[in-house]
Amino acid sequence: MPWPTEVRLNPAKDVLTVTFDDGAAFDLRAEYLRVESPSAEVKGHGGQRPPPVTGKEGVKISGLEPVGNYALRIGFDDGHDSGLFSWDYLHRLGAEEPALWTAYRNAVRAKR
Repeated sequence: MPWPTEVRLNPAKDVLTVTFDDGAAFDLRAEYLRVESPSAEVKGHGGQRPPPVTGKEGVKISGLEPVGNYALRIGFDDGHDSGLFSWDYLHRLGAEEPALWTAYRNAVRAKR
């Protein structure tokens, strides 16, 4: 499991940079993190996936809180703060961003 060596929020609070001990470094946009939150609101309850979260283009990160040594709770300025982003999940979000973002955008288009 890759381990974070640095977590940094930019001054505009719209990009979280996470660097890992495997040499990977990812600049994760707040909007992307918000719509891919591992919370039940985004991922669904009981196996049913809700429609994609939309309208988060201008969302900012309002807080970062370590959870044990395995995750980061990311608070957003829209009040959402219930997703626990494990280090594994953050690494996956960075590594798979092009595919995940494309899938998200396709889901939003299909919802219209």
